[in-house]
Amino acid sequence: MPSDTTYSSLDADSRWPAAMAALRYRNYRLWFVGQGISLMGTWMQWVAQGWLVYELTRSEMALGTISFFGSLPSLFLMLPAGAIADRISRRTLLLATQTVMTLQALLMAFLAGIGALQVWHIAVLSAVMGVANAFDAPARLALTVDMVEDRRDLTNAVALNSSLFNMARIVGPAVGGVVLASVGATWCFALNGLSFLAVLIALWRMRFPPLRQAAEPDPMAQQITAGLSYVLHHEVLRTILALVSVSCLFGFGYTTLMPAYAAEVLHVGETGLGTLNAVAGAGALIGSLMVASLGPFPHKGLVLMAGSVLFPVAILLFALSDSFLLSSVMLAVLGFAFVTQAAISQTLMQSIVPDALRGRVMSVFSLTFFGTAPFASLFAGAMAQARGIPAGIGIGGGITLAFALWVLFAVPALVRLRD
Repeated sequence: MPSDTTYSSLDADSRWPAAMAALRYRNYRLWFVGQGISLMGTWMQWVAQGWLVYELTRSEMALGTISFFGSLPSLFLMLPAGAIADRISRRTLLLATQTVMTLQALLMAFLAGIGALQVWHIAVLSAVMGVANAFDAPARLALTVDMVEDRRDLTNAVALNSSLFNMARIVGPAVGGVVLASVGATWCFALNGLSFLAVLIALWRMRFPPLRQAAEPDPMAQQITAGLSYVLHHEVLRTILALVSVSCLFGFGYTTLMPAYAAEVLHVGETGLGTLNAVAGAGALIGSLMVASLGPFPHKGLVLMAGSVLFPVAILLFALSDSFLLSSVMLAVLGFAFVTQAAISQTLMQSIVPDALRGRVMSVFSLTFFGTAPFASLFAGAMAQARGIPAGIGIGGGITLAFALWVLFAVPALVRLRD
């Protein structure tokens, strides 16, 4: 969003250190606090939901199927959602999606509280969450630029977003595991529903200049085509998206299978599951803080490729482990590596894309995360069901590593890419 003196003079605060430069802006500070609280609740629900599904079914395939239902809407809705994010107020769109997410979590809590929650309920409500997330993700990513007026602080804002996500990933699963073990899944769902109020309040309190919209915007199909064409004809964007897509499609099977891995391979309970997720979040938090501290460091292509190779190597070692300690270390490493890859990827893309296409291009980026998830979940679940849990994780890691190495040698320009 172009700088507006009426708003920038109110929002800028120069007291923050360079490693937290994005917090100089009032809108971003509101978002950082509200979203941080909400994300902790989301991770609590994620831990409780996975454990409950596995407890009800004892099936790795069921874990993959539930994740499939939760992610499938993104495959069809993410691109039109990106076009909508370029047509209307992104804050208004986020208020709507966050309200739907609040109601979804509270309904899960109600059904669990009265003892009526079944696996099919979880599947349907996961699909509802997937619809909301399809519209939420591109608007949320695009709004980051709107909240940070000085583009020199964009890398810091993207990295702090990752730090926020992974800080919640440490606290949320750990607290969720304790709550799940002590008072049950109902409270995990209820606390998640209440946590959304923080981000809703933050969004209401933000101030933005009036939306500058063309009098007669192009038809939505034409807008979507324009966004896709821009990505497909931009070599750097294509390569970055391919790397992230393969990492998400084949590398993230370990997240779907984590409840089964904790129960059947490591033989730890709900608290152990929460600890494993928290350790992965701790590694990711360190990675995001590292990216936040890079500042004007120009060799971001080299950092991107390092993370892209280290991530699948850690997955393979994790798949081979039956030790809680070694598994925890590998989760920390893969968390560090993936968030480095993801944060640098988003920073480079946000730096390249023009404002008019931002929502659409970031919807393509979001699609690499959420649109691939249905197939990633089914692939991991099917491999684990047929060949065992370690194979379900390791096969995907091997494919991810092979592709990253191919890009490393086939596209050397990416290693030399500068911000």
